[in-house]
Amino acid sequence: MLKEFKEFAMKGNIMDMAIGVIIGGAFQKIVTSLVNDIIMPSIAIFTGKVDFSDLVITIGNSSIKYGSFITTIVDFLIIAFSIFIAIRSITKLNARTKENMEKMVKKNKLFKKKNKEEEIEEVVEPTTKVCPYCFSEINYKATKCPHCTSDLEETIVQED
Repeated sequence: MLKEFKEFAMKGNIMDMAIGVIIGGAFQKIVTSLVNDIIMPSIAIFTGKVDFSDLVITIGNSSIKYGSFITTIVDFLIIAFSIFIAIRSITKLNARTKENMEKMVKKNKLFKKKNKEEEIEEVVEPTTKVCPYCFSEINYKATKCPHCTSDLEETIVQED
């Protein structure tokens, strides 16, 4: 497992990961501000509590800060939903791009995919042949040339 992780870490682009972490941290700060400054005070209007982070249950000497936990859950849900929307959009965009490429390939026939059926060459009987006397193109099954009226003999090809 350690070897797989090392391969994964070395395969990725470190700069892309660093930029992602920085943007993720900034996005997390925006979401935290949204939750603390807009959403939770809006909820407080209905519940009568102004600051959820102060909600605490005290049992003996222990304090359970469930208000702060609720705020963190709302933070998480907003970030998770935002990531879901972004990934869903990227997936749709990739699917459309793939469809468009396949349409272009079929339309322009830039690339030809080989199927097993295409690899098997079908022997097709010719439909025309050339008269050996007048060199006109005639039906393959003809026994007399319609142009020069010569009798056509069947030539037998001998294989050595």
